[in-house]
Amino acid sequence: MAVFKIVEVGDPVLREKAQPVTKITPALLRLLDDMTETMYAYHGVGLAAPQVGVSKRVIVVDAGKGLYQLINPEIIAVAGSETDREGCLSIPGVWGEVTRAAAVTVRGLNRSGETVEVEAEGFFARALQHEIDHLDGILFIDRALKIVKG
Repeated sequence: MAVFKIVEVGDPVLREKAQPVTKITPALLRLLDDMTETMYAYHGVGLAAPQVGVSKRVIVVDAGKGLYQLINPEIIAVAGSETDREGCLSIPGVWGEVTRAAAVTVRGLNRSGETVEVEAEGFFARALQHEIDHLDGILFIDRALKIVKG
């Protein structure tokens, strides 16, 4: 496995709409594993493929509920709303107050190509929404009510 360099704000790949995955290949599974290793190496709780320079609809998240690797994830239900502080590995040293759904249901494929649904609330829901935003070229600073540097 490998640790990727994190792509930082200003790189055009972070503003692209990532391409859907059409086939699960050994290269895609390696990408999932490398993204997971990268997320842990940088002490993150989530990582989207565009953050490692790959315009594919793939995310990994571990917000304390175990590791989730999702292919072509989409939010299919939301409930409530809450505002909290967010940061991003692609925007080091910057934090923002962001309002997001308090609970979400996300549907995607697991690494075996099976459809899975993940129900999440609180910080886990926030992390999923943050990473799925990356797949649409949206950064947390686009949604922030207030930005804090440092």
